[in-house]
Amino acid sequence: MIKLDIINEVVAKTGITKTKAELAVETVFESMKKALAGGNRIELRGFGVFNVRPRKTGIGRNPRTGAEVSIPPKGCALQAGQGAAVDRLGFRL
Repeated sequence: MIKLDIINEVVAKTGITKTKAELAVETVFESMKKALAGGNRIELRGFGVFNVRPRKTGIGRNPRTGAEVSIPPKGCALQAGQGAAVDRLGFRL
């Protein structure tokens, strides 16, 4: 499923225009991006929890030259399924 599928589902279920549905979906996703970028946790009851887990600094290798490359620390967004979402899927995300 892609974002367009979600927008079409909102249009089908609510009867609002596609433009308004697109704005609503974009607003939800943008607010989620801002929250995660700010280090906040997002909890959607019955669906799951989104949070950012820090990753440590690492050492990698350049595949062409074989030279060591320092990998800077960064955040990694994670989603853990819960409740009804896990029951419907039959497995955890």
